[in-house]
Amino acid sequence: MNQDNMRDAQWREELRKAHTAKQRADIPRVIMPQLDPNYRITCNEEVNQGLSEEQAILEATRCMDCPDPQCMQGCPVSINIPGFIKNIERKDFIQAAAVLKETSALPAVCGRVCPQEKQCESRCIYNKMKKAPVAIGYLERFAADYERENRDKDSNKTTPVITKNNLKIAVVGSGPSGLSFAGDMIKRGYDVTVYEALHEIGGVLKYGIPEFRLPNTVVEAEINGLRDLGVKFEKDCIIGKTISYDQLHELGYHGIFVASGAGLPRFMGIPGENLIGVMSSNEYLTRINLMGAGLPDHDTPVLHGKRVAVIGGGNTAMDSVRTARRQGAEVAMIVYRRSEEEMPARVEEVHHAKEEGVKFMTLNNPVEYLADEKGRVRAMMLQKMGLGEPDASGRRSPVPVEGAIEEVPVDLVIVSVGVSPNPLIPHAIPQLEVSKRGTIVVNEETMQSSLGDIYAGGDIVRGGATVILAMGDGRRAAAAMHEALSK
Repeated sequence: MNQDNMRDAQWREELRKAHTAKQRADIPRVIMPQLDPNYRITCNEEVNQGLSEEQAILEATRCMDCPDPQCMQGCPVSINIPGFIKNIERKDFIQAAAVLKETSALPAVCGRVCPQEKQCESRCIYNKMKKAPVAIGYLERFAADYERENRDKDSNKTTPVITKNNLKIAVVGSGPSGLSFAGDMIKRGYDVTVYEALHEIGGVLKYGIPEFRLPNTVVEAEINGLRDLGVKFEKDCIIGKTISYDQLHELGYHGIFVASGAGLPRFMGIPGENLIGVMSSNEYLTRINLMGAGLPDHDTPVLHGKRVAVIGGGNTAMDSVRTARRQGAEVAMIVYRRSEEEMPARVEEVHHAKEEGVKFMTLNNPVEYLADEKGRVRAMMLQKMGLGEPDASGRRSPVPVEGAIEEVPVDLVIVSVGVSPNPLIPHAIPQLEVSKRGTIVVNEETMQSSLGDIYAGGDIVRGGATVILAMGDGRRAAAAMHEALSK
């Protein structure tokens, strides 16, 4: 056992002695401080305010430091969860961040937007004890934020030593999967360049998630951390158009990771979807989050509504309806064809939406949109639904209730019923094997495509998933590509 491991074992033993298991279990789970709902709908400030040092230490004290930590099994990027939490408990916050950064390129992002309740926290031993699990996500955010705000104290702890190997790697897309892959490959010594089609780096982290949930300053800090390690970024560059697959080879790239996302919105194919005032959540959120629509010093237009309906029940739907409230909607509705229990959105996001006055019209499905004399949507026809047998996802299938159709007035409809993969790369590289859904077909263990030098991950493979699952794809692809290039 080396000196660091001996010291680690020693302080873990000291912490165990300081609190008995019962004392730890009797500590109630921390409550995240947040902005008042009446205030936050008037601005774009982050709702969750973060834990204080005292709150973080006390919450970290709840961790039992299990001999077989199942929480790690629930993490798609394999964070050493007990390791970073115990560093918080012993007040070594910078070291806690260092542990996080060993496996995660975006800990401050993941601490805010990952569905911990379905992943790491769902495996916490407290669940078996019928108690609230350790707030792993809140603690991850705390450690990452502390390190970002106090980098001058001990930056060496979070800066790895890198030995360059002079092999060039290209990354297509700067969303979570691309950034995760880039972070792992730069640490392995590769010369990494990330190509982004849009004018800002960050992908869905910038255009898809509102600042009240994930501030751009946090995303920028994570990206700058990768820049500091040596990752290069090229904006306004469309791989497949600006630079072809063959040209990437001519530029000397030894491997390519495609993380171009799923930016193609889906619609329902019902009458009236082409009316003025009916748009996708992709367009709505991109105009506001990335292009500054609605701000006094920006020229990008966006439609406003007093009665806004958002169709869907996922996190993007919650982001859209809560954004509509901040854009001045007097009535903001979630229209979802199943019950609230079947909603895929995070429980916290649903709770925040309700606090902000959002109306939930569950077990309803739009079947038609009606226009006013100017061609703008004025109402939606809602079909009442019941729940039948579970479908392939395990959720009960919605069944129309015969004759139960209601007209509901609206002046803006935002459709958030899913996305399809970006078709640009598959069309630009016809040799790639592509599924019927338009996703790139890969080996699930290595993320390697039908072309040996192309690996892919995130929504271009999954067709739509969480930030952390996309990051897990990036990590898996990086490990596999490195192994292939090392032979």
